[in-house]
Amino acid sequence: MDISPPPATLRSDHLGFALRLHDQLTRSGRSGLVWSPYSVACALGLVAAGAGGTTRAELTALLGTDLRAHLATLDDAVAEGPELATSTGLWVREDLQVRPEFEADLRARRGSGVYTADFPGDPDGARRTINDEVGKLTRGLISELLPPGTVQTTTQALLVNALWVRLQWQERFDPKKTTKESFRSPTGTRRVPTMHRRGRLGYAEARGWRMATLPGDHDLALDILLPDDERTAAELEPQTLTELLRAGSTRDVALALPRFELAHSELLSGPLAQAGVRTCFTPQADLSGIAERPLLIDEVVHRARLRVDEKGAEGAAATGVVMRTAALKPDRPVTFHADRPFTFVLRRREAVLFLGRVADPEDPGPAR
Repeated sequence: MDISPPPATLRSDHLGFALRLHDQLTRSGRSGLVWSPYSVACALGLVAAGAGGTTRAELTALLGTDLRAHLATLDDAVAEGPELATSTGLWVREDLQVRPEFEADLRARRGSGVYTADFPGDPDGARRTINDEVGKLTRGLISELLPPGTVQTTTQALLVNALWVRLQWQERFDPKKTTKESFRSPTGTRRVPTMHRRGRLGYAEARGWRMATLPGDHDLALDILLPDDERTAAELEPQTLTELLRAGSTRDVALALPRFELAHSELLSGPLAQAGVRTCFTPQADLSGIAERPLLIDEVVHRARLRVDEKGAEGAAATGVVMRTAALKPDRPVTFHADRPFTFVLRRREAVLFLGRVADPEDPGPAR
């Protein structure tokens, strides 16, 4: 069956942001990682829209100067899909006056709103309420975005973005063909459940990387990327991915891909500081476009989960920005066997919904 992948373009500033922060997140040497450039960019993009001075300059250096267009791209990426859900909520103390312009920008997002929370009187109750809302939207995949202690009596506002997506392959893998195959992980070779299929799929080669693309419904696609040199597994550059997407063509591919499931949580203040975003975490922060009261960011909390099996992929992610007062060959199949650490990109239209690396697959079990 000839399965053509959806148009392969990614907005350049969004891709640059995604891979720059991804580089920081992979430097710890962890064996696996999944996170959502979409969710983090949504949250930080809105914060940047309400920032000024050095705070805004650092955020736009990471996200791109055209924030409105970047956010519009993210909105388009989650529009109209029945297997997509997203929301952005700003939770504020009752006595905090939100700037009307910022509130209007926020409410323009899909599934967005402004809500009051009793941070000074019942911070843990507010935390549980926000976690419950995230859990509902993510179908229970992200049950506790905000761990205990994240929300305190000093919290003034909390901006939360949540995302849930389910992709179904245009042509499913046959579960009967799933067999245990060798996978060369950093801790040694082990046998993992590996899905198999042969057919015409998107395929590309560029700059020492190969990429196979599994198209799904509603313009979704999952790219699997293998470096020719295993030592470059964490060094994917924007130009490389751009060239791979441009060079993609439909080829006869014999694909072998492990089933995998990843879950990850991260406090992003450290990686963001390493990527150049520092002032917003200090008393010098300028978030005057959000509220009249001077604010700084206490922490950016991020969680993500993704499962890939014979039927498709299901993922969820959420990002919380916690703020307090600043005073404080064509006739032969191409063999593509993901038998060693690989990078994946789950995208829709011009946005990266999930990005990560599988170094030691954790099997979620057969498709349910």
